[in-house]
Amino acid sequence: MRTIVFVDYENIWTGLTGKGYELTPEILMQAIQKYAERNNLTITGIYLYANFDREEFWRTQTSFEKTNVFTRHVFGKNNYANTEIRKNAADVELILEAQEILITRASTFDMFLLFTGDGDFLPLARKIRAWGKEVWVIGVNGSIHHGLQAFGDQQGFFEEFLNREVDFKPDQDIEQGIRILAQLQLNMAYVASTKARLALSEQLQRTTPQVKELIRHALREQIFLQYEFPDASLKIGKTKIYLLNLKHPRVQDVLGDKVKELQERYLKLGL
Repeated sequence: MRTIVFVDYENIWTGLTGKGYELTPEILMQAIQKYAERNNLTITGIYLYANFDREEFWRTQTSFEKTNVFTRHVFGKNNYANTEIRKNAADVELILEAQEILITRASTFDMFLLFTGDGDFLPLARKIRAWGKEVWVIGVNGSIHHGLQAFGDQQGFFEEFLNREVDFKPDQDIEQGIRILAQLQLNMAYVASTKARLALSEQLQRTTPQVKELIRHALREQIFLQYEFPDASLKIGKTKIYLLNLKHPRVQDVLGDKVKELQERYLKLGL
């Protein structure tokens, strides 16, 4: 059966992250391929929608493009001050493109496969079926709108194909995290929170959700401190940064003589 796939990536990613799963482009594409083989589906195109400016999706657009996925970057907000989030922006783009394909290329496919659990797609699913096409909806178990469950909902799909993340205890990485943040702060004028999280993820070889959990733990224990730092080069005039609490015994034990260097650096920043 000739099938076109539409993926509401942020909806799926958010649902799985909340359940302790790590979703990467490679894992998602492998799961879709296995599912297609099992159900004798011929995938003629995959369209995936997300705000790729999100740091959690850093470099994922390239990874998807390398697997012949048609990505659609839908920004949630721009970088200018006093701008509001564009709610449901990806939903609107997906629905418009799906309807365009439905109307102009109906002879090229037999089925739509929608990866989402968002009830906003219920009118689209009804429209596809009204045009005589098959439509199946696949979402994260427990996060699927009740109205979508009548459309071939395959509950448990992700739990079957994806592996849970290894149980993560943030305290096991905290000392290395202190060293990484300290080295960044000694080498740069200041370290924005985004840069800090990316560095921790790369050097600790942890996923974005794990790094966020590590940072939350460090902030709770007052090992890290969070500030808004003024930067006139940015449109919004400020950015969020993490500092090490140089009075914390654990920070002092890990860094030793480097504490004094960091104190001088913090003074220069006016913090």
